[in-house]
Amino acid sequence: MTNCDECVNYVYDEDYDCYTCLVNLDEDEMFRFLQGANYDCPYYDRDDEYLLARKQ
Repeated sequence: MTNCDECVNYVYDEDYDCYTCLVNLDEDEMFRFLQGANYDCPYYDRDDEYLLARKQ
């Protein structure tokens, strides 16, 4: 299971005053996401700001 809070696609939207996902899930992906705990998002990208520093 992926954690949306750690994903780079999960950002704060000032217009809606809440966090939203930048990825537009299709109907099947959204259904699996809403079904529960075993959804692994194919667009999950961990927000790791030190990734490049470790590679140097």
